[in-house]
Amino acid sequence: MNLNPADLPSSGKPATRANSPANAPGAAASGAGTNGASGAGIVSASPLATPTLNAGVASVTHLREKLAEYLSPADLQKVKEAYRFSDEMHLGQVRKSGEPYISHPIAVAEICADWKLDAQAIMAALLHDVMEDQDVKKDELIERFGAPVASLVDGLSKLEKIEFQSQIEAQAENFRKMLLAMASDVRVILIKLADRLHNMRTLEVMAPAKKARIASETMEVYVPIAHRLGLNNIYRELQDLSFSHLYPMRYRTLAKAVKAARGNRREVVKKILESVKSTLAMANIEAEVYGREKTLYGIYRKMRGKHLSFSQVLDVYGFRVVVDSFPNCYVALGTLHSLYKPMPGKFKDYIAIRKLNGYQSLHTTLIGPYGTPVEFQIRTQDMHRTAESGVAAHWLYKNGESNLSDLQQRTHAWLQSLLDIQQQTGDSAEFLEHVKVDLFPDSVYVFTPKSKIIALPRGATPVDFAYSIHTGIGDHTVSVNINGEAASLRTELRNGDIVEIVTDANSRPSPTWLSFVRTGKARSAIRHHLRTINLPESIVLGQQLLAQALTTLGLNPVMEEQLIERLLNESSAKSLDELFADIGIGKRMAALVARHIFGLIGGESASAPIDHNSAAELDPVTICGSEGVSVQLAQCCLPIPGDQIIGQLRRDQGLQVHTTDCTLAKRQKAKEPDRWIAVKWGTELNRRFDSRIKLLINNEKGILARVAAEIGESDANITYVGMDEDKEHVLHQLRFTIQVKDRVHLAGLLRNVRRVVGVNRILRERS
Repeated sequence: MNLNPADLPSSGKPATRANSPANAPGAAASGAGTNGASGAGIVSASPLATPTLNAGVASVTHLREKLAEYLSPADLQKVKEAYRFSDEMHLGQVRKSGEPYISHPIAVAEICADWKLDAQAIMAALLHDVMEDQDVKKDELIERFGAPVASLVDGLSKLEKIEFQSQIEAQAENFRKMLLAMASDVRVILIKLADRLHNMRTLEVMAPAKKARIASETMEVYVPIAHRLGLNNIYRELQDLSFSHLYPMRYRTLAKAVKAARGNRREVVKKILESVKSTLAMANIEAEVYGREKTLYGIYRKMRGKHLSFSQVLDVYGFRVVVDSFPNCYVALGTLHSLYKPMPGKFKDYIAIRKLNGYQSLHTTLIGPYGTPVEFQIRTQDMHRTAESGVAAHWLYKNGESNLSDLQQRTHAWLQSLLDIQQQTGDSAEFLEHVKVDLFPDSVYVFTPKSKIIALPRGATPVDFAYSIHTGIGDHTVSVNINGEAASLRTELRNGDIVEIVTDANSRPSPTWLSFVRTGKARSAIRHHLRTINLPESIVLGQQLLAQALTTLGLNPVMEEQLIERLLNESSAKSLDELFADIGIGKRMAALVARHIFGLIGGESASAPIDHNSAAELDPVTICGSEGVSVQLAQCCLPIPGDQIIGQLRRDQGLQVHTTDCTLAKRQKAKEPDRWIAVKWGTELNRRFDSRIKLLINNEKGILARVAAEIGESDANITYVGMDEDKEHVLHQLRFTIQVKDRVHLAGLLRNVRRVVGVNRILRERS
């Protein structure tokens, strides 16, 4: 590949798109991340300015050398054409560091070349910013470089031409687009991670606030994705770079402490290395042994999670043993255990049960010299390649690794689950919420009754397990047996549990499941079902809310057909029922839709500022208790008839009713005042309502029976009983969830129970 200074366009040559916005003086920064979240930023210069090209030339030399190792001459020529086009498009642009902007695409391509990605991916890496920076159309890229390259670049490009209601919504939509493109071609995320890595390496020139925002986004989304794909090297570097920009003082302090510790512990590390190498050699095991230092963020996380000082984190250093064969992993383990004593409970076999991202190793912690705990990781060369490069090892080592086919299948299954979540998800923010849940690295491994291993996020429940098997099983789950015994659907699963799901064709998902399910697939499937099954209720509620909002503005709730047609066109709703349903589930705000209708009929402009208190001024919505799951009573305060109440329209979950003095409601109302509406109790209530009470009682025989009997005599039903014991075993706290008619009924019950001998205090518990 003859990429040399002569290939670079003359610095005096105007760029083809010299008048495009990206080349105009003062053009906005662009680069990694969403919404202009650039690593080192762009400072656009005049098209005729002469940028310094040395950095770009140097990078081209390195890139040429890497690509020549594995690409054919024909592929090298295609890459060269992509480079020339990218350089021409970015001519006149410089980063905030002063380097020509072309140095960034070249650096991204270099990282991809380290993974030995194919020519199409390298071309896309060089072209990844031309669509959003230079307004190059996808059709032009298809014509010049082919549809596969154009699709990769399109998947990497942000959606800056679309107007969103907020930066959060724009960010969510950009991630949704990127992740769905990744589901069809994993090279999209590999290039994106390379792009983010280079921007993080050059983030220092950005303003502090922007550095913190980009670092936070990287830690929250890109670091977990790198871990999920098994890209261990990228995962560790992105983590440490994010840590250094989020907490610079902590990073510097910890780096200084680790540097000092290196000198103090050098003798210990040397002694362990020598002992391990000689012991393995005596056992005729061929192995590479080397020490490794934990990342600064890994040390910081351990200090913070376990409340330790740096001096208490003893295993700053670990050792990796890479052996020549699978059986020798276990032989080496036994040899090391004979050399140093193992710490109980500190052995993990990730070879027999590999991690979700394909990682395989034996982990053991031993008591080394001077009583220092030392962690060892034992693996084969193939396992080591997979551990460091993850899914990218598919390109690095295409021949020979049979275990990589399983890794590819696991990755493909996860990527397909993204498509399933997308089909069941209401909007981009919800999609991103579900995907983030699945990106947490900690996992538990459980078994089906037929001994198939299922990996789930830590904290997962039997409902998550059921949905991981099949959506139909999850939807019809009624109960579960864990290790042969009946258990609650809320039970957190543990490693090694054998889980058996009991289903019923007539059973349906419960809204309460959303409070404890852990996986994105389960959460999106439950919400999708609830949206579908409760559509008639949501339509009625939405119609009622919009009618009240229109009445408040002095408009007739009955709209003419022509007005409805205009409203549907401008709101992108397919039908009036869909618009009502969106209002009923909280996806659209009735006050804003009513204001828009007011503008359509020639009143005040629909784009005029909205008074966030207008929703609260509407006629109250009547709550009768039989509205179904589209109207829910908040579990934090459990309102009952007679309480002063207020309603919150939650996105895709309908109306949730709180008491007006609920602490949680007050906090949420301060954040989103436009989502709160006035509600009132109806006059004909046709059900009983849950309420929580708490009692302080003497620890004496028969007290529980006397209290329960009095509650029954007061015409209330008990649905839950709990007890807290004090340290002196003198007093107990009893907690009941009971069902009452209203506030008057509850007051009478409290008076009756207060008279029971042994009851010192009784009160209604709000949270």
